[in-house]
Amino acid sequence: MKRQIREIRYFLSGQHFSDGLRITLAILIPSVGFYHFGDFETGLPISLGALWASITDAPGPVMHRRNGMLAGTLLIVLVSLITGFTRANVWLLGVEIALFSFFFSLFAIYGNRATSVGTAGLLSMILMMDRDLEPAAVWQYAALVCAGGLWYTAISLSSTQLRPYRAAQQALGECIHEISKFLLIKAEFYSIRTDLQEDYRKLVTQQAVVSEKQDAVRELLFKTRVILKESTWTGRLLVLTFSDIVDLYEQIVAMYYDYTSIRERFGKTGILDEIARLIRQLAIEMDYIGLAIQTNRPYKSRADLMRHLERLKTRIDEIGQQEKDNSNFVLKKILISLRNLNQRLTTIHTYLSADGDKNPNDREAPEYSRFVSHQEIDPKLILNNLTLSSSFFRHSLRMTVACLIGFLTAKLIAYGHHSYWVLLTVSVILKPAFSLTKQRNYERIIGTVAGGLIGVIILMLAPNNTVLFWVMLPLMLGAYSFQRTNYIVMVILMTPYILIMLHFLGLGGISVVEERVLDTLIGCAIAFAASYLFPRWESQQLKGLLHEVLEANRNYLRILVDTLSGKPLIITDYKLARKAVYVNSANLSAAFQRMTSEPQSKQWHRNDIHEFVVLNHILSSNIATITSARLNAERLTACPPELLRPARRALTVLNESLKRLDEEAAKTAPEPPVTETSSLEKPDPMVTEDPTLKEQLEFIQKLAHDISKLTDTILT
Repeated sequence: MKRQIREIRYFLSGQHFSDGLRITLAILIPSVGFYHFGDFETGLPISLGALWASITDAPGPVMHRRNGMLAGTLLIVLVSLITGFTRANVWLLGVEIALFSFFFSLFAIYGNRATSVGTAGLLSMILMMDRDLEPAAVWQYAALVCAGGLWYTAISLSSTQLRPYRAAQQALGECIHEISKFLLIKAEFYSIRTDLQEDYRKLVTQQAVVSEKQDAVRELLFKTRVILKESTWTGRLLVLTFSDIVDLYEQIVAMYYDYTSIRERFGKTGILDEIARLIRQLAIEMDYIGLAIQTNRPYKSRADLMRHLERLKTRIDEIGQQEKDNSNFVLKKILISLRNLNQRLTTIHTYLSADGDKNPNDREAPEYSRFVSHQEIDPKLILNNLTLSSSFFRHSLRMTVACLIGFLTAKLIAYGHHSYWVLLTVSVILKPAFSLTKQRNYERIIGTVAGGLIGVIILMLAPNNTVLFWVMLPLMLGAYSFQRTNYIVMVILMTPYILIMLHFLGLGGISVVEERVLDTLIGCAIAFAASYLFPRWESQQLKGLLHEVLEANRNYLRILVDTLSGKPLIITDYKLARKAVYVNSANLSAAFQRMTSEPQSKQWHRNDIHEFVVLNHILSSNIATITSARLNAERLTACPPELLRPARRALTVLNESLKRLDEEAAKTAPEPPVTETSSLEKPDPMVTEDPTLKEQLEFIQKLAHDISKLTDTILT
């Protein structure tokens, strides 16, 4: 029950609910205000302009949001004017649909924000097609739409000015929330009742979610001048907390052990259930910290984790006394890892309760710009992508064909007064990836049917328009809050909201529900059929993703070998290599998940790819385990060459695997450097005698050979 309450609090204090509330108010105020003065026809276009501008207002740095909203407003005004003057001629309108659907789909080349601008332009064209306006009225309509776009932009930017850190706090809270889920999945590995393969599947899937959330926080923190340039407590605290959270996440990833072995050795003792229980408690504590950051409220820990850690230590010592062969060494390592996690959580918790008049401890600031990507709007990118080898070009062709078929179908099957719903459904459903289009189809159909039934029940039971209005408000708020997170919920809420709105316009009735369901089914059928045109299956892109993951892990391992050899560890380079591993692993995992939804005949080495994902995750976990230990060491000592031999062999094996994956990349791929021990640090005898490090490096070598064999299997 407590977990459900936390989820609700996360939702109500999160970015998506804030967006939903802002969009709802921005749409309602013009319509309700002008309706109050008896001029609803003026308020409606302003509300539509606000709605379209909101599509471009994706979370991110305020400068990017401002540019996106202004560009989107300009685009919807131009599209409204062009469509208003061409809609009278069906041939000109058909040409416009073909050109705009192709051109706006190409906006995806420039990233998600540009994609949303193109989507707003496409939707404004579709909704304008149904408006029979005189030439003078077209100019007036475009002006009102422009006013709506600027109205929404002003509201959005004003809220940011009033609370400049709010978006970053919400993004950071959501990131911590997803990491806590990752840690909860980690707890399942210590349970003898779960399947390890299923646990790994959940883990790599959640890893993709965590990577996405971390990128969102980086965008907000490292591209927002008010946070980086001003020496305010809140701004520095957010950056410092995020840095510690990423390090904490690395520690969680580094908590790898031979789970099959420890289940067999300690499953009957009950100690693994105690470890799993403690990990869940740590995850819950982390979840509360994330919630405190997101709600911008102080948090006082209610869990006595130190007492639980001491109890676990006592149990581990008891097992060691019973065995009398030091077989509980792995349990002691687990205990140390859990103590380190608790210590990091305690450190982060102190930030929340620290005195705002005191600055957080200064640290060496990394070069933040190197941790975020920069997308320039270069027209040459469009020209370079006008080829069938480009997935963006293929998607644009699919969208063009699908929209033209949807337009012709709407003209030939004139069922009801909203035939543009067919084209609207096509434009929203059809996605670049086949799996996403397939998923959207199911969700759209189920959501429309369920929402239609709910809408009919509401219209039949509501006694008057006042009740309908107050029912419509939460439907609007919910629909716009879930539009970026849960599509099926959004559709379920959006459908009755639209039916109630049409009722207010005098266009309601059972026939409207039938029309919407029919148009949705037709649009979904067209979009699904179009997804087979010019397809670019995920399997065609997996080889490149496999190469990127392997190269990231190779570079990650190279940094480890360098530091073990006595070279100084450059923190920024290490963190960039770590980020590359996480991002590329997440990309591969997401692509693999999409491939599993494609036709069976198009799935390429499904089981082998899954094993490749898992092995690379285990490899990066073991590299992180050793590197994080080196970072936490009081002094760094060089290892003797014979101890490093397995790691160097692993580098060679990974490099050979890279060559086989991509012969072109192999021509420029550097050979692993033969790193000699630094003369500044002589090998430490204690390091030489450390059986744990030797065992870990040999395991890394074994993993490299397993990945090499698997690479051969995939390429055959």
